[in-house]
Amino acid sequence: MNLSGVCPLTADAALRRAADVAADVQAVVSRQGNITYAELDAEVTAVRAALAAAGVRRGDHVAVCLGNGPRWVSLFVAIGSLGAVTVPVNTRLREDEIAYVLRQSRATLLFTADRFLNIDFTAMLRRICPGVGSSLPDPALPHLRDVVVLGKDVPECARSWETFLAGPAPEVEPCSDPDDVLLIQYTSGTTSYPKGVLLTHRNMCADAFFSGTRLGLRAGDRFHSARPFFHAAGSTLSVLACLQHVATLVTMDRFEAGEALRLMEAERCTHFSGNDTIALMLLDHPDLPRRRLRLRGAWAAASPAIVRRIIDELGAAECVVGYGLSEASPNVAQSAWWEPEEVRVSGRMLPEPGVEVRIRDTGTGLDVPAGDTGEILVRGWNVMRGYYEMPEETAEALSPDGWLSTGDLGRLGPDGRLEFTGRAKDLIRVGGENVAPTEVEDVLHRHPKIKQAAVVGVPDARLIEVPFAFVVLTEGCEAGPEEILGWARERLAGFKAPRHLRVVAGFEEIGMTASSKVQKRHLAEHARLLLESEGR
Repeated sequence: MNLSGVCPLTADAALRRAADVAADVQAVVSRQGNITYAELDAEVTAVRAALAAAGVRRGDHVAVCLGNGPRWVSLFVAIGSLGAVTVPVNTRLREDEIAYVLRQSRATLLFTADRFLNIDFTAMLRRICPGVGSSLPDPALPHLRDVVVLGKDVPECARSWETFLAGPAPEVEPCSDPDDVLLIQYTSGTTSYPKGVLLTHRNMCADAFFSGTRLGLRAGDRFHSARPFFHAAGSTLSVLACLQHVATLVTMDRFEAGEALRLMEAERCTHFSGNDTIALMLLDHPDLPRRRLRLRGAWAAASPAIVRRIIDELGAAECVVGYGLSEASPNVAQSAWWEPEEVRVSGRMLPEPGVEVRIRDTGTGLDVPAGDTGEILVRGWNVMRGYYEMPEETAEALSPDGWLSTGDLGRLGPDGRLEFTGRAKDLIRVGGENVAPTEVEDVLHRHPKIKQAAVVGVPDARLIEVPFAFVVLTEGCEAGPEEILGWARERLAGFKAPRHLRVVAGFEEIGMTASSKVQKRHLAEHARLLLESEGR
């Protein structure tokens, strides 16, 4: 598909257009400060000049370890405008994980907060890279030659943000190209180890444009998204989507449902972004009844039961559902705000324009008939270039003719609409039957006393695996495992019904990713240990 003329295909071109047509519209609203499109454009110009003065050139990798806010956005656009590459660092990673990202990406420059959410990143940096206190580069990170710290605790061989901007730096014109790599997105903690996904300006900018169009974003809309900018749901589907549609991004350092509801009311937000966990935390928060929300729509990666509640209880009548993964920039398919409500609630999504989707039998490798479930394959302008310096992994994920193996399960209807049914690695094999955890979770979410549910497979001597459910009850409700299991058996086929169930206070202790996804592999291990401790 020829995308020329459809939308700006570089991040800096999208910002320039937004600043030209809506200079005084707020670009970002956050705890770190607010900034208009004109101010953001001016800051990107200054940051680009300072980056060039610091020796950043086309193809260089620049790491950014900051929370959501205007500084992250200005760095992201400015780095990309030089043809350089942003390496977003997950602020929830541990020391050895941050060291891995910096080393594997060959980052030459790092921007980091001194402290963020009670984490002392300066102390962490001193341990990861001792040379930051004496001499750079350090043998531990041989490619890292420069560090800029936002905050007061600046190591001896690093620079402050103010010093970085204050040096002599003549203005530099943008030199980005749509096919330049814009981002190295390290895959989230739900996979075995991080792989750096190479995404171009074209990948991300077009994905943001089409997603925002189907979401219904218009100039002047106000989009609440606490999705971390270091994930594609933040960088593409929040930051770039707002740039492409000249909307205001209202964001947070860390998602907290009560504060999110307050912000949505105070900032008169028209849309929000969330997965099932985020949506349930909003829906079940005690402050919801007293908040006067003005939501028109939402982007949700959630089950039909939760989408139904988003529409009915949050008032987001134009709520749409999306499916994607980092390797696809991330959106593959999405419903649209103008489609019938029953289509959007059911999660039947049209692939993005120009994106092809096939469904492959996981056993034979052949395409399956319409309506049958198999692995989702994707080909098109949104597919990554590959994994950075991982040729074998890239070859496993991408076929010679461009098809991306997602490892996810879904089915295509006769109308070409895609239904996502689960992650292939999460599939539970009960006897000779395959069970998608998402299907069981959707039924459990309909229980009037259940706030959130997560289902995993555990070993079973007779059936190979059986479903194990963890549920969080709605505040003020009481229900025992047998009561819930009995209720579920009445609504699910026998092989799909959970065989084990635990009521838990929440999933934070067991493990969540920074994007508020329950980490199924940690949950499955926790379930297995519980059963072993009971002698089962």
